[in-house]
Amino acid sequence: MTNEQARLRWESALVNNYGTPPIEVVRGEGTRVWDADGNAYLDLLAGIAVNALGHAHPAVVDAVSRQIATLGHTSNLVANPVALELSETLLEVAGLAGDGKVLLVNSGSEANEVALKISRLTGRGSVVACESGFHGRTMGALTLTGQPAKQEPFAPLVPGIGHVPFGDIDALRAAVDSDTAAVFVEPIQGEAGVIPAPDGYLRAAREITEQHGALLVLDEVQTGIGRTGSWFAFQQAGIVPDVVTLAKGLGGGLPLGAVIGVGGAADLLQPGQHGVTFGGNPVCCAAGLAVLRTIESESLAEHARTVGKDIAASVEALRHPSIAGVRGAGLLLGVALREQPSAAVAGAARRAGYLVNPVTPDTLRLAPPLVLAAEDAHRFVSDLPQILDDASKDV
Repeated sequence: MTNEQARLRWESALVNNYGTPPIEVVRGEGTRVWDADGNAYLDLLAGIAVNALGHAHPAVVDAVSRQIATLGHTSNLVANPVALELSETLLEVAGLAGDGKVLLVNSGSEANEVALKISRLTGRGSVVACESGFHGRTMGALTLTGQPAKQEPFAPLVPGIGHVPFGDIDALRAAVDSDTAAVFVEPIQGEAGVIPAPDGYLRAAREITEQHGALLVLDEVQTGIGRTGSWFAFQQAGIVPDVVTLAKGLGGGLPLGAVIGVGGAADLLQPGQHGVTFGGNPVCCAAGLAVLRTIESESLAEHARTVGKDIAASVEALRHPSIAGVRGAGLLLGVALREQPSAAVAGAARRAGYLVNPVTPDTLRLAPPLVLAAEDAHRFVSDLPQILDDASKDV
């Protein structure tokens, strides 16, 4: 089957929720994928920061194959050893062993729904989130998301949730009071164009929430699991939140999310207040354990930090007139554009053999596998000026 045939079948069989994809990817290995026409691409998006170890990584393939042949699904009416070990390992790498507890879920949206439920159990009525933030598209997570265009078709949303400008400490301080249950914030706003929190903002959010007895919820769905150069972005900020939400890279390509509650927040949710049929699925948890062990054994968080800094510095050193700068941390980067629409640049990149994401009209998002080789990163940077020049012809 060709890409064109796949497009026709997609339009006939699938709801038009995503539009029609330009290519059909049929195979992946490491940091490369191949489409239905046999074209190869360097994958600089990793399924939107999901495939932390790339495609068909031997550790994930082995762990999943062994687990599905041993125990595929149990439900949460019984315990399974893989979910237990994954939860304990997550707490260890987060530095929260003995002070945190984990709830395993399916996705980032669900993790944020759970965090919102936890905030309601404080008995307080209001929640503060950030403008331009993104926390998911289910109704609670969508209400937390500070992007009106995504919210408006589905109003009315969940009451009691307000938004403040991201990075504005004074606005956050003015919005939080004794009725505030929680503050939700992303260390880097990925869907807004890879916008990092300003220096000191997360520390100020921690101080403000502690002052008023509110929970600080950090959405690390995109920034967690080594992507920004450490296990979690909150570790770089030198703070400990009350709740951390995770997904994406945790499952190494399988649907897996987690909520980590810290201190008193870990004990608010009680039996029957949330249910997840597939939460803690042994096969997904086996993949998650393989991801955590490989990141640890191969120092991939440190690798992400080093290669990410190199990409950012090299792109800026190009001094191409279309590049306004590079934002982000580790291997979550946004290339800001001055002229060409990002969609045109992403199309030119695809024709040149690279998959990137036009996350906003003026930003390309790079979120490659953490195993990205330095030489592949250099090749992309070397080809970027021609990609930008070719994109200008499409505008």
